[in-house]
Amino acid sequence: MPITIRKATINDALILANIEAECFPAAEAATLKSIQQRIKTFPNSFFIAEEGQNAIGFINGCVTNSRVITDDMFEDVSTHNPNGDFQAIFGLDVIPQKRKNGVAAMLMKHIIDEAKKSGRKGLILTCKERLIHYYEKFGYKNIGVSNSTHGGAVWYDMILEF
Repeated sequence: MPITIRKATINDALILANIEAECFPAAEAATLKSIQQRIKTFPNSFFIAEEGQNAIGFINGCVTNSRVITDDMFEDVSTHNPNGDFQAIFGLDVIPQKRKNGVAAMLMKHIIDEAKKSGRKGLILTCKERLIHYYEKFGYKNIGVSNSTHGGAVWYDMILEF
């Protein structure tokens, strides 16, 4: 069955919160309330992957002038600047049974294309050390250990500049 990508709507929030809880430890996972706020605040950078009518993954993040993600961005939607230079990636989630099938890459390529169309200067994200090589495949550069302490983990700042 083909995989399609579309903008998430508020009606998707509960299933997306369930996917988030399946993909991240509780200390790192966005809550249902947070996901609802994100969809309402930055609907143009919140995308869902579906196989048929089933949600199998999503990607989202605010737009900012910052070259790095700060912890406040995850919960404070007022940090979103629709005219900002960089598309932030807060989460790239794919349900476990659909991983290693290119779904994450489809979502990442989609949001990169959308950022280019929107005139952004690039994208930013944080990731754990084991995922640095994955994001480098898309052209991201590791700019070092992040100041983020989100969820008590060690994160690395990554940037993709156009």
